[in-house]
Amino acid sequence: MTDTPNTTNGILDIPSVKDNVSAEEWRIRCELAAAYRLTAHFGWDDLIYTHISARVPGPEHHFLMNPMGLMFDEITASSLVKIDLNGDKVMDNPFGVNKAGFTIHSAVHDARDDALCALHLHTDAGIAISNLAEGLLPLSQSSLIPYVMHAYHAYEGFATRPDEKERLVNSLGDKKVLILRNHGTMTLGSTVGQAFELAYFLEKACRIQLLTKSSGMEIQNMSDEAFQTALRDMYAVLDGDTSANLCWAALMRKADRLDSSYRN
Repeated sequence: MTDTPNTTNGILDIPSVKDNVSAEEWRIRCELAAAYRLTAHFGWDDLIYTHISARVPGPEHHFLMNPMGLMFDEITASSLVKIDLNGDKVMDNPFGVNKAGFTIHSAVHDARDDALCALHLHTDAGIAISNLAEGLLPLSQSSLIPYVMHAYHAYEGFATRPDEKERLVNSLGDKKVLILRNHGTMTLGSTVGQAFELAYFLEKACRIQLLTKSSGMEIQNMSDEAFQTALRDMYAVLDGDTSANLCWAALMRKADRLDSSYRN
């Protein structure tokens, strides 16, 4: 284990690992670091807590997570910690990882080959919806995608026990959105961009539901016919173009405009 990096004007001095990893891993590191910076930008972070992970190429199911103790707006591609499914570091790094975060993310990366990225949040809106017995509702167009992809996992306390992994995976099933009761939310994607965009619309759906319910006024629900039509149109759009890739490319440009140091 190396010494903790020095800081210069509040910025950690972390040596680049670009020359020590494959080009594909470096690309994923940059995208994951951008996701952390954008999460902070949108106000979804929770001090040094919650996690976004991404699997790196290879059969070992190694994955990258945020180093414990760093704020999301200071995470860089080189500071991300690469670990295996046992939680052991497979590349030298001065930081450790959060035990609860490892439990949740290792369970997902072990069980779901389609989940390259898992994005777990503790937003106020997401937790509020997780507290409601009715859970997430299809009240708006923005809610449709997360609604048809969501499942629930009962709260068992801080996720530090290995035996919770199996129950969490069973709760998730083949879904890409998991609402962790009394805890928060998680979205999965075959790319970092897919997981991030899904998190964006899940967060928006949660806020809209809370705003609508808090108005105390009569709610205009979608008709079953409109709901089914919207689903049909939604799947046609998702299958027919590259909107997710275009959206993530735009978000990466935004991250560069905000502060391109995440690429270090």
